[in-house]
Amino acid sequence: MADRKRGPVVLWIVPLMVGLAGFYRVAQSPNFAAYRTVDVVQLLGSGACVGAAFVGVVLMLRGPKA
Repeated sequence: MADRKRGPVVLWIVPLMVGLAGFYRVAQSPNFAAYRTVDVVQLLGSGACVGAAFVGVVLMLRGPKA
């Protein structure tokens, strides 16, 4: 039963770590200060929507077989 609860936690931790690593890489770029806030917010919103769509597809494919 304990292994069953570990799965969802890993599904949140791994993408979070990958996302933070990517953000760190971008933040170290010399051009980081030139990014406009509105562009960053738009990219974050777009990424969240794409991520939600991928999660939906995965859940749809893993769902119960009717």
